[in-house]
Amino acid sequence: MEQFAVEMRGISKYFGDLAANKDITLTLRAGEIHALLGENGAGKSTLMNILFGLLQPDEGEIFRNGRKVVISDPNDATALGIGMVHQHFRQVQCFTVLDNIILGAETMKGTAIDRAAARKKVMALSEKYGLKVDPDAVVSDITVGMQQRVEILKMLYRDNEVLIFDEPTAVLTVQEAEELLKIMRGLRAEGKAILFISHKMNEILSVSDRCTVIRKGEYVGTVNATETTVEELSEMMVGQKVDLTIVKEPSVPGEPVLTLSGIGFADPQTKKTKLKDVSFTVRKGEIVTIAGIDGNGQDELVKVVSGKSKPVTGSVTFLGKDITRSAIRERIDMGMGLIPVDRLRDGAIPDFTLAENIILKRYREPEFCKNGVMETGAVARYAEKITKERDVRSADGIRSLFGSLSGGNQQKAVVGRELDRDPSLIVAVQPVRGVDLLATGNIHRALLKERAEGKAILLVSLELSEVMSLSDRILVMYEGEIVGEFTPDKVTREELGLYMTGARRMTK
Repeated sequence: MEQFAVEMRGISKYFGDLAANKDITLTLRAGEIHALLGENGAGKSTLMNILFGLLQPDEGEIFRNGRKVVISDPNDATALGIGMVHQHFRQVQCFTVLDNIILGAETMKGTAIDRAAARKKVMALSEKYGLKVDPDAVVSDITVGMQQRVEILKMLYRDNEVLIFDEPTAVLTVQEAEELLKIMRGLRAEGKAILFISHKMNEILSVSDRCTVIRKGEYVGTVNATETTVEELSEMMVGQKVDLTIVKEPSVPGEPVLTLSGIGFADPQTKKTKLKDVSFTVRKGEIVTIAGIDGNGQDELVKVVSGKSKPVTGSVTFLGKDITRSAIRERIDMGMGLIPVDRLRDGAIPDFTLAENIILKRYREPEFCKNGVMETGAVARYAEKITKERDVRSADGIRSLFGSLSGGNQQKAVVGRELDRDPSLIVAVQPVRGVDLLATGNIHRALLKERAEGKAILLVSLELSEVMSLSDRILVMYEGEIVGEFTPDKVTREELGLYMTGARRMTK
């Protein structure tokens, strides 16, 4: 009988009447990349959280190298050589990169932490695996992509042999994702056993050895990656054939909705210039996409548009009104919608219920509030409507804590809330981050529907496939400047890549 690096036998986990996992068996070999697939809310993260000790199974057994083990908490998992990169990062925002990586696994020199030894090991790992980080940077100040590297280094720092990657490329640029897949192949060659959760089928088929599919908490099947297709995996995940086509009608742009003129912005602490003379217009009935490698000014641009930051120079005009110094609430009330890059930090309150998060931007409206008191019945009916329309799944319906939902279901809820407000402008930042194939298509179609109804859409995306399929105009950002403007039919991915890396730029 084959001995596996990890074997999970008959695992079941219940939350009330909901079976998040039901009698699932999963095997993982050393020197293997094993993909775990399923729709949002299928139970993938629950299963991995059980393996990492964050949850306890109600039924079933876990074996490590053929020996039955009990994993009561992440310390037990670490002792067994099991590490996990979580879908939602577990980091102390006010700590440095170095402190986050070594937290809980500190090397001591007497009674003090041996930071010199820790730094040396972290930088060696960073160099070996191409995970460039600044060990002295504060986590709250670095990009989401950089935070992902911190999570991976935390795992490698502990010398784990079983590596769980839960949606590791969801927040990475195309280039970063390709580099991560290369790193994973190298780890496999070293004999590491890797469990890989992703909704990006091209990644799964390019890097995985085997693929296990679960649907609504139950095991569907395991196939060899070289013997299957995207269509077959999609059908296993959903239970029926999936239409992956996106039809985009020609754009008929109308009046300007958002105009940025000469926007300049500098980091308040470092004084480093982040945006330089950024000017563009988004009109009714068009999708204007900001493309670029993460960290080239996109975050700062979104903050200026949404009102979170005020520019040093230039102006922002929305629906004919100068809103350069206007508050966030005023922009919301004027009809600006925002799907943020980080749904938990900027798009929701994890400890509020799903219903409360859906009503966040509308709770003051007469329909939902009378004499300063929330109309709970109206709120519940509205939340039920949004969750049904957007297929948001949760253990306890609209009463579920938002933070307990899977990442994809959180994203569907935020997208549904923003689009249902009937905004004049939709700022969509990586809108399909962490959602499954079916939901990705639904969100893309929803954005195109808004465009057809005359809405202006500012899309910020790191995914070239999304950029090319949804955009009417593409603006490429590099080091805080717009260095190129294109239409999808007049540019190739390769050309966009040259502008994104600074190898080319348009002449003014």
